[in-house]
Amino acid sequence: MKIFNSFSKLLILLAFASFIIGCESKKEEVETVSESKTNIVFILADDLGYGDLGFLGQKYIETPNIDRLAKEGMFFSNFYSGSTVCAPSRSSFLTGMHTGHTPIRGNTEVQPEGQFPMPDSVMTVGKAMQQAGYVTGAFGKWGLGFIGSTGEPVNQGFDEFFGYNCQRYAHRYYPAYLWHNDQKIDLPGNDWTTTGDYAPDIIQEKTLAFIDENAEKPFFLFMPIVTPHAELAAPDDEILAKYKEMFPEEKPYVGGKGADYGPDMRIPGYQSQPYPHATFAAMVHRIDQYVGEVLDKLEEKGIAENTLIIFSSDNGAHQEGGADPEFFDSNGQFRGFKRDLYEGGVRAPMIAWWPKKIKAGTTTDHIAAFWDLLPTFAAVAGNTITETIDGISFLPTLTGEGDQKEHEYLYWEFHEQGGKQAVRQGKWKAVKLEVFKSDQPILELYDLSTDPGETKNLAAEFPEKLEELENLMNESHRQNPQFSFYRSEKEAQ
Repeated sequence: MKIFNSFSKLLILLAFASFIIGCESKKEEVETVSESKTNIVFILADDLGYGDLGFLGQKYIETPNIDRLAKEGMFFSNFYSGSTVCAPSRSSFLTGMHTGHTPIRGNTEVQPEGQFPMPDSVMTVGKAMQQAGYVTGAFGKWGLGFIGSTGEPVNQGFDEFFGYNCQRYAHRYYPAYLWHNDQKIDLPGNDWTTTGDYAPDIIQEKTLAFIDENAEKPFFLFMPIVTPHAELAAPDDEILAKYKEMFPEEKPYVGGKGADYGPDMRIPGYQSQPYPHATFAAMVHRIDQYVGEVLDKLEEKGIAENTLIIFSSDNGAHQEGGADPEFFDSNGQFRGFKRDLYEGGVRAPMIAWWPKKIKAGTTTDHIAAFWDLLPTFAAVAGNTITETIDGISFLPTLTGEGDQKEHEYLYWEFHEQGGKQAVRQGKWKAVKLEVFKSDQPILELYDLSTDPGETKNLAAEFPEKLEELENLMNESHRQNPQFSFYRSEKEAQ
């Protein structure tokens, strides 16, 4: 009996000890989860216009998942892309610098495949997130340096890359291959003559796999989605069928020489499309589907509440390849499209979604741009950027905590179509055209508070303000040997 009692007491003590250890273990686990770093997902659509989203007034295309982000998150009504074309816009985002300072300021190509490489010496979002202990991945379109160059993703802070390295190849949605880090991945359904494997869907599968593989680690996921850029192409599925029923399609798009898949195809072209409106709508709808799949995956893994999602577009809507932004009212109330420095070329839709951190259904008029994303993401990750950049963290705007610093002004320069510059300072917006013709530039001034569509040029009425903003343009440009801008720089080469 005494032996039994002693044994019973021992069992009770062991059970109690196990309970205490279990509680401590659970307590430690809870503390670890609560103190874990916030995952960050940046979803970047390609050439998506301000008016292409349902919650911003789109009448034809359904975007319920993106609309959900806006309903449950914060919409930035004064947010701007880094540039009005692809590569410099991405360079601005990655480096936290506007186009007067960022290394890549144009879509300059390097043969046989790829664009002029970003130097590996510059601080980037990827490097900052790695320093903060994050796993980093980029899935979609790169365009900042070919494999083996200083600009390839692995040299810019990304542990994994999958997609198109070259922007020119990304004109085509049925490429013969994609890249996984430095490995060329052949797509068996495509050989430049056949259209079996839709590349954006394959990239999306790899994106979701990245979340699966890293759900228990802090991760930074950059999703530079290819659509709805370049050629009009979408799988012949229920999404396309839905929009085929909606549009009569009276004007099929006919591509030029080498545009269509076949033995004479040229990669930079845009294929013919008998259903241009339906296909464009299906492509935007598909972006929304990808967003929904990411949300579902985050919720499936139990990490949605510990994830910040930013959704935006790299520049305004394009007009090539049969796209019809006027029909869809893709630029909304704004003037201009891709390659313009008017609002329609650089004003970008931006949503921030962060459960329990961001007040749902809110809108902010805080003026921000792509170069603010680096310091914002670094602040969320607990990293401090010591390098000189142009960006300002908007974390206080997201959380409502702390003092939000404001930009004195925003600046853009564009190296095509005669050279363009623009500055926004508060309500004022100045645009300078024909910069390469330094003796005859065109200067325009707009009051965005009363004229967001930039319809009334006030240059003659407010010459002093225009002069002030032109001086800011001159001060904001730093010479770049690869991307000379002013005539004096070009003549000196």
